[in-house]
Amino acid sequence: MLEGTIVKGIGGFYYVKTLDGIYECRARGVFREKNITPLVGDKVIIREKTTDKTGYVEEILERKTQLHRPPVSNVTQAVIVMSIKNPNPNLWLLDRFLLLAEKENLYITIVFNKIDLEEDLKTNIFIDTYAKAGYRVITTSCKKSIGVEELKSILKDNITVFAGPSGVGKSSLINKIQPGLELKTGEISDKTKRGKHTTRHVELMELDIGGYILDTPGFSSLNIDFIQNVEDVQYYFKEIKKYSHMCRFNSCLHINEPECEVKRQVEEENIGKTRYENYLSFVDEIKSIRRY
Repeated sequence: MLEGTIVKGIGGFYYVKTLDGIYECRARGVFREKNITPLVGDKVIIREKTTDKTGYVEEILERKTQLHRPPVSNVTQAVIVMSIKNPNPNLWLLDRFLLLAEKENLYITIVFNKIDLEEDLKTNIFIDTYAKAGYRVITTSCKKSIGVEELKSILKDNITVFAGPSGVGKSSLINKIQPGLELKTGEISDKTKRGKHTTRHVELMELDIGGYILDTPGFSSLNIDFIQNVEDVQYYFKEIKKYSHMCRFNSCLHINEPECEVKRQVEEENIGKTRYENYLSFVDEIKSIRRY
């Protein structure tokens, strides 16, 4: 029996990295009976066949964190990548992923890539909005090697999930950080101005500097039905949570209530208008799901 980490899963096969190398494993039928699916990132116990480096996953050790999209476990931080232009940032999608990362208590870094396409970063509303919200924001350019070393220092000795829509440059950034991986990079569709999918599976890749990264398939939607109560939506928005206790009413949802400090901070531009609009949209969505 060996302990290892699932670094890749394709078509029912799980590739487990151990001190003795990588084993191609199947999962025991008991996992299907219990409706448990092994995930990339899982710490597992395998029964190995040393003759051909194959085996079976016998046990999945306790997961510290778990994401559903992308389906990975034991991640310590999230790097969410958007491009400044080509394609333009999808802030609705960014905020949805932030909700999930906040739920899992992951350390979060937002990367705005392709800054070589932006003439004046000082006036860029996207960067300002999320920096004011309390997130670490890094600007990068693969073409000009800007911000790569700063990003690399954040990745060191962590298990990091890279997420973001197709075409924003996730694979290009990873290729810069870890030369030799040669991940396939995508092109931008001339018609839709959106990226074409290039990453086909979730894979955990080891970094020479220490730690692992997961380059995940581009996604265009993210389910937030994990939020149980409509009142809880505000707690996943850092800046709204910061001011919510200053509202007149403890039950304030920051919609139509009088003397709402959150709405006042939106007017003062301390809370980004788009962030607030997305918050309202998510409140309506949870109301619909929970049938309030």
